[in-house]
Amino acid sequence: MTKEEDKKRLEHLKGIVSNLPSKPGSYQYYDKEGTIIYVGKAKNLKNRVSSYFHKEVDRFKTKVLVSKIWNITYTVVNTEEDALLLENNLIKKYQPKYNILLKDGKTYPSICITKEFYPRIFKTRVINKKFGTFYGPYSHIGTMYALLDIIKKLYKPKTCRTPITEEGIRQGKYRPCLDYHIKNCGGACIGKQTHEEYLKNINQAREILKGNTREVEKLLFEEMQTLATELRFEEAEEIKKKYLLLKEFCSKSEVVSHTINNVDVFSVTDGENTAFVNYLHVTNGNINQAFTFEFKKKLDEEDKEILPIAIMQIREKLNSTSREIVVPYDIELPLKELTLTVPQRGDKKTLLELSEMNGKQYRFDRLKQAEKLNPEQKSVRLMKEIQQALKLPKMPYQIECFDNSNISGTDAVAACVVFKKMKPSKKDYRKYNIKTVVGPDDYASMKEVVRRRYTRLQEEQQPLPDLIITDGGKGQMEVVREVIEDELKLDIPIAGLAKDDRHRTNELLYGFPPMVIGMKTDSELFRLLTHIQDEVHRFAITFHRDKRSKHALHSELDDIKGIGPKTKEALLKTFKTVKRIRESSMEELSGTVGKQKAELIKTYFEEQAKERI
Repeated sequence: MTKEEDKKRLEHLKGIVSNLPSKPGSYQYYDKEGTIIYVGKAKNLKNRVSSYFHKEVDRFKTKVLVSKIWNITYTVVNTEEDALLLENNLIKKYQPKYNILLKDGKTYPSICITKEFYPRIFKTRVINKKFGTFYGPYSHIGTMYALLDIIKKLYKPKTCRTPITEEGIRQGKYRPCLDYHIKNCGGACIGKQTHEEYLKNINQAREILKGNTREVEKLLFEEMQTLATELRFEEAEEIKKKYLLLKEFCSKSEVVSHTINNVDVFSVTDGENTAFVNYLHVTNGNINQAFTFEFKKKLDEEDKEILPIAIMQIREKLNSTSREIVVPYDIELPLKELTLTVPQRGDKKTLLELSEMNGKQYRFDRLKQAEKLNPEQKSVRLMKEIQQALKLPKMPYQIECFDNSNISGTDAVAACVVFKKMKPSKKDYRKYNIKTVVGPDDYASMKEVVRRRYTRLQEEQQPLPDLIITDGGKGQMEVVREVIEDELKLDIPIAGLAKDDRHRTNELLYGFPPMVIGMKTDSELFRLLTHIQDEVHRFAITFHRDKRSKHALHSELDDIKGIGPKTKEALLKTFKTVKRIRESSMEELSGTVGKQKAELIKTYFEEQAKERI
């Protein structure tokens, strides 16, 4: 691979990483041939995957892995636990080679059940199939220890390496170890547990390691019922303890109910020219396949037309033999002996929602990638979103927002900020001193500023905005409407951003009477609107502070015609205060600023003294 090829490869990967969501999920790395070489899970996908591409990464095996990556895919889930389950299922399915090699120079551990007369169950990193059956490997050590722990609690297999024989038990060759005395072993070596019973436990442990925990749970329940029927209550109580332990373990280890087995889940997310179809395959309540496929639209096909074709192609591509398909709505498929389910509630509905979440996330990430290459595309998308949300006649190319600022009616000012193509146009920002309003009257101040703004735009034949946003609720919207529609006879849409009791913006209002527009407060569009609101507030309050500061620093010397800043500075440097300047003689003033300016100063203060009399 040439340096140029490697540079392009890394740029492509970093582009994917920069758009990853900050959500829990599983990620997959592919080599040049499209083979999965590593599967991982993360609480925060963006942070975890980006850590592989930091310059300071110095682990040799990590560098080797990164050098082999040509593509990255991922699946988002609701919790970190779901991400762990998904990771384990994908590792079992694809057995990526770097999941074996990339762990502190060692392989991941497995669980071994030996071929001894009384088999042992333990973890190991050495795989030699002559000694027993191996399950794993386990990339997440916590999962492996959880399995060993539940098996130990349920079946108490022996842990000692003493080779036990049937003849040795009959002859009494063995002595019980500490595990027997603390009730962590059944005591098979001293005949306290039959060989048949021991092997029955080991077989159930095998089923748990294979993932068939619900089948074992069912067997335990049936055995408990049988013992109770036979009035063997003490034995039934022991089985009940095992049953409850396993039931609790099962409830923690499934994404959805174990009853959902060998099911395909499909959902479609619509894009402008592309449909994104997400596919999940579920076995025993666990997701072991998850992909999102893109389908380019040739015409204006609807989702209902695309989904059946997508299902046929994806099932063929992945060799799916599932006889049940979960879909968001009824469709027609030319497949016999196939059950189509449109869930309204329950676990299948949960799976469908998870599929839809992945499809939307994938579409969002592809959109982000495209917008990085073409920033104008993002602006157009956001303008379209506002147009659709407010049902505007055209996209709001120019948006203007107003805000007032005063303290008890003093130094009252207002500001107008202008956004063009969803970006601030600072050369068009305007500041206003309130001229006609006395006292703290925000509504009257807003009327004055809006009237001055759009009267001038009309006189100068400047373009009017496509949308006005007020920094306030229904009251502010109404006073703006009175000026725009009633006085100036203009047709400009008006929206308002209202705050809650904690002074946090939480609603977008539109129309007369104003109605709340349904929009999530954490959506990209709502964040942009609140950014416009924050910008006008910042601009107004900065202007207000500047004006207040100038007012506070105003000196009586500023009112004397012919006395400029340099003369003022010289006078204050010599006399320190205005009072001492007022009381100084002509000779003292002339020595500092000259005779002509000294006369101006003396005359001014004499006239001020006469006015006070």
